[in-house]
This record gives sequence, structure tokens and C-alpha cells, in this order.
Amino acid sequence: IDVVFHAAAYKHVPLVEINPLEGIKNNVLSTYSICKGVISSNVRRMIFISTDKAVRPTNVMGASKRLAEMIIQSYALESKANRKKGGKNEYPIFSMVRFGNVLGSSGSVVPLFRDQIKKGGPVTITHKNIIRYFMTIEEAVELVLFASELSVGGDLFLLDMGKPVKISDLAKKMIRLSGLKIKDKNNQDGIEILFTGLRPGEKLFEELLINGKSKKTSHPRIYAANENLINPKLLWPKFEILKNRLLAQDEVSVLN
Repeated sequence: IDVVFHAAAYKHVPLVEINPLEGIKNNVLSTYSICKGVISSNVRRMIFISTDKAVRPTNVMGASKRLAEMIIQSYALESKANRKKGGKNEYPIFSMVRFGNVLGSSGSVVPLFRDQIKKGGPVTITHKNIIRYFMTIEEAVELVLFASELSVGGDLFLLDMGKPVKISDLAKKMIRLSGLKIKDKNNQDGIEILFTGLRPGEKLFEELLINGKSKKTSHPRIYAANENLINPKLLWPKFEILKNRLLAQDEVSVLN
């Protein structure tokens, strides 16, 4: 194996919010284990698939993915230091790609809306003003593969996802494309759009940058973020404390 793409995660925000220990164990400890496995197996490079929810996270899922990013960054710094000291040239190149929602993927609103429309509604949306970035599966895969070849170690790539989409507009468009009408005061036979309220930890909008700085790469839709890195010597002791608290199932101290 030459390349590892680490895309696995518990990414459903409300489910992780009510199962924080399992969410953090899966998203954080697994990332650490995969990095160790990559090194011991002499894999050439590893690419971590992150999320826009890791930027200034307001939920456990986003915070767990941000911590996973920091683990990747720390391994990347150690890998660079190893090569600089004359270590193995094949020491892995660790990098990350951060982007938003993928249309049609597991947990995407598109299959959910499609199923709700098929059943006659209602189509449920958490907030009338909520917006999200979207790209297709094909776009995401192509850009991630390209970004992996651009990486030199410790890179954090951002994918250009175009303009954000208002979820209510997406729902209305899907209803109309299904040949149906939207239920309102003038039409009681259509598909109802029901606003259910923001879920725990959910944002109205998402971001891709923590400090607002990025630079162009050789690909017009891939940008490189310029974000501060944490010193591995500071991260690893804190990570060990977190790991022990997770294994002890101490939810209060884990979240604090």
C-alpha cells in the first residue's frame, strides 16, 4: 500500500452530540492508530479527509475532527524533522483536505429530501436561513486525489465548493423537479416544508478557514491554508490524558 485515504468518521452531528465518548474515540483515537499503522507499514503518504465543521467547532463532532487534524499535523511535523535529520526518505507524508457536504453521500440532505418527497412530505429543515456548501461525489474524489499529489507534508488543503446553497431553496427545487407543488396557503395539496429548529451544536453556516488566510495552488479549485501548528511536544501529553479519560468512560472530564 502506497497511499492511505482516511475518510472514516462518525459525522452525524446530533448523534455524536448525544454519544460524545464514542464519537471522540472513533474520530480521534482511530486517527492516531491509523497514523501509527501508516508509519509501521512504510506507507508513502496519508491523506486525512476533514470537514468544515472542524473550523471553530460548536459541536463534539467538529471538535473531534479538529483534534484529529492536530494529530495529523503533529505527525507531519515529526516526519519532516525525521527527514531533515537524515532519516528515511520514505517516512510518510501526512496531509489533510478540508471541505463541506457531498451531495448524495451518507447523511446528505439530498437522499433524505428525496425519501421525504416520495412519502408525500413533509420535507424537514432545521432553519429557514441555514446554508451549506455542496459538491458532487465525483468532484470531491477528483480534487482529493489531486490534492494528495500536491502535498509535501503537513499541508491543509481547502476545496473550492462554489457559492453556499440555502437548504430551503434546495428543498423547493427538489420538490418542483419531482413534478410536485409546495404546500402553502394557496395550495393545500402540495409537499409541506417543515422547519424543526436547529439541532444541538448545529450552525447556520460553515467555514473552511480558521484564520482567514489561504493561498492558491497549481489547481484552480484547491487552496492551501496557512494555519498555526501545535508543537507535538505539547499535544502528545494532552492526548495521553484524553485517551485515558476516554478509556475510563469519564465523559465529564473528556468534554472539559
